[in-house]
Amino acid sequence: MSGKTFLIVQHMVWEGPGQHLLAALGGAGVAYRVLEAWREPMPAASEFAGIIVLGGSPNVDEEDRFPYLAPLKSAIRQVIAAGGAYLGFCLGHQLLGHVLGCRVGPLPRKSVGFITGEMTPEGLAHPAFQGFPTRPDLFKWHGQGVLPPLPPGIEILARSAAAPVEALGLAGNPKVVGLQFDNHAGPADVEKWLKFDAAWALSESGADATAIAATARLQEAEMGREFRGFMDNFLHLALA
Repeated sequence: MSGKTFLIVQHMVWEGPGQHLLAALGGAGVAYRVLEAWREPMPAASEFAGIIVLGGSPNVDEEDRFPYLAPLKSAIRQVIAAGGAYLGFCLGHQLLGHVLGCRVGPLPRKSVGFITGEMTPEGLAHPAFQGFPTRPDLFKWHGQGVLPPLPPGIEILARSAAAPVEALGLAGNPKVVGLQFDNHAGPADVEKWLKFDAAWALSESGADATAIAATARLQEAEMGREFRGFMDNFLHLALA
């Protein structure tokens, strides 16, 4: 892995890097390139300091429908093998779990909107989560998740009533983290997701679009502060 530039992998036209993620990268002076994975070839992972993979509609086993998933999985494996940094959100978290040998599948119910999570002892001890709340507010937008039990060497860092694995880590390598939640997104991002993906998100989830948008605005400052603290920790680890 080389340089200080991160590759951000985007799956959907409307679901790019969120306001809080861009603010954290900008505040840390970290350069990045956004890859629109559905229409651009995957570059060599060795060109980047690390990879950040966002969420999106594909499931981890849908390579027939989304052929780019195969080279993306290969890149994730290469990053980990080379001791590089990896951060996955939602689908990016599930892809990390998948390449590490975890089972990924449907949850009993979609998890959409804002909920409260719980850090595990392993999560509280993880250097990327220093200063993160013990019971953080999480922004969720998914129907599948990583399912326990996890293989040896994979740690559950956070959980919730909606998803048994809200965050996972690789024992002995704090540069590799998966987050099922999308706290990188700010209110404008949430409104965009509601505009383009409401039919899926609100169907059989019990979520309310008005309440989600209002909560995003109400929690913007606090969630942004907490997320930027996490990202500062992660980037310090990634670029050390």
